[in-house]
Amino acid sequence: MKATQKDFGGLAARAAREARVFFFCGPDEAGATDAAARIVSMLPDPGERVEMAGSDLRKDPVRLGDEARSNSLFGGTRHIWVRAQGDEAHDAVAVLLENAVEACPVLIVATGATDKSRTAKLLANRPDGLVAMFYPPDLGSVTASVRTMANAAGLKLGSEIAERIARASGLDTRIARSEVTKLALYLDATAETPRPVSPADLDAVGARTEDDGFAPLVDAVLGGQRDAIGPELKRMRELGLNPVGLLLAFERRVAQLAALNARLGRNPDVSGFLKAEAGARRIFWKDQPALAVQLKTWRGPRLERLVARLVALHQSLMANSQDSDLFLAEGLLTIARTAGARPNQPMHKAI
Repeated sequence: MKATQKDFGGLAARAAREARVFFFCGPDEAGATDAAARIVSMLPDPGERVEMAGSDLRKDPVRLGDEARSNSLFGGTRHIWVRAQGDEAHDAVAVLLENAVEACPVLIVATGATDKSRTAKLLANRPDGLVAMFYPPDLGSVTASVRTMANAAGLKLGSEIAERIARASGLDTRIARSEVTKLALYLDATAETPRPVSPADLDAVGARTEDDGFAPLVDAVLGGQRDAIGPELKRMRELGLNPVGLLLAFERRVAQLAALNARLGRNPDVSGFLKAEAGARRIFWKDQPALAVQLKTWRGPRLERLVARLVALHQSLMANSQDSDLFLAEGLLTIARTAGARPNQPMHKAI
């Protein structure tokens, strides 16, 4: 079976019933990830989620088949979620398909792959396989997706608020879904007890921009809150966000800190300075507490070393895409350790 974002909705229920191996690809990584999550929600009994990396399957192609057929040994169902780059999972899928023994569902989200990839060709003409190709969405389609998510979560919102959420998420449906979930929790909404959403509600808990979706992790790292980093990294992983996109959010915040440092100069009144910046609408008022901590932490040579560290980390991610999650986590923990050190303590050697 083959699908695009245009016909995936109509094909999804059938695919969840009949297919066992799913390959989600295309330039819209968010759409592909969201589609994979939708298939999981439609499985009769998805059971335990087992995550695997495409780079590991490339080294050991037999491992996927072993995992997919071992569910009965543990007395429960499972499904396998693979995050891959390009055709990393090709050989593993080929080995899996060669064995006639029934396996649990396998869902592959392949960044940088298309429906012309070798892995896609293995599955496209099989009744037990699905290849779904996703192109970058437009504002209208993401707005419609937000309204669909909201209805399922018990939120009553109009087109204007749905469009605000779509814009703030950078047209990334994963971040949009996270925003809808926050609103539902804030309003205590469920499908059985729906609640209306007002602009004030969105202002209270919603992200204004895509960077706001990353803000809790950015603030935890740059503020030296090491205990908060683990849960935030887990949330980012569950959303399936691209590590490079997350790092870009850090780079934008550090660029903002550099500009604020330049305007602050030798002024010791950081709080007063930030209040004036918020009044002039050069920063968002909600960001003042986090920026106050970060401005006191990252100044002078320390800020310069942070910029250099982020540049080096970005280069590492681009050169080692298979291990980008690990490189990013290690780099962010190093930065957080430095942020947590007192100003008169020596800087961490990696910074």
